Amino acid sequence: MATTEETYHHGDLRPALIDAVLEIARDGGVEHLSLRAVTRLVGVAPNAAYRHFDDFRALTVAAALVAQDRLAAAMREQTSALLAQVDSAQPAADAAIARLRGVGLGYIHFAIAEPGWFALALLTFDPNSSGEPSVTVDAQVPPPFQLLLDALDGMVEAGALSPTEREHAEWPCWSAVHGFADIATRGPLQRQPAEVLSALGAHVVDRIIAGLHQHQHR
Repeated sequence: MATTEETYHHGDLRPALIDAVLEIARDGGVEHLSLRAVTRLVGVAPNAAYRHFDDFRALTVAAALVAQDRLAAAMREQTSALLAQVDSAQPAADAAIARLRGVGLGYIHFAIAEPGWFALALLTFDPNSSGEPSVTVDAQVPPPFQLLLDALDGMVEAGALSPTEREHAEWPCWSAVHGFADIATRGPLQRQPAEVLSALGAHVVDRIIAGLHQHQHR
């Protein structure tokens, strides 16, 4: 880690500041984020950050986008692992279900393994507020949410979900999975062992998928 501002002659201060946000969020949680803490970790004066970011909100959002990409990568990795277990001779619906299951499990597993980055991935700032953090859905679809949308669309294409039941299905799916991730990382389950949380998380995901199937075959 650099300790002087002069070290950043070649434009590498911006990624260093983002890395510092990620490090603080990972080790201490998003509640410990501040411009002073970030620049102290990098070894520069607070004003140096304004050469690359309009304000601390912009820096935090840039780091949140990196955390979102890491969450999405974990979801893709889990999905690939489950798809590898599906025999190519099996119905297309089986692969579509495995993909949706991987999206949900990847989301939960990332939250359990990296609670600081998980919180950061969902963190943005309302420019009309006083700077308090809030989770919002912007015009640009976050990569983790896009993976859910794509998985549900794939269920329809594979005949595992009807177009009627597909409509707005992302909201109960996300609500259930995110709700569990939240209580597992910040709520009453946060002190449970990781293996217990993973098992409970798998139960949540499987119940959501079973619910979709129940509606499909009514």
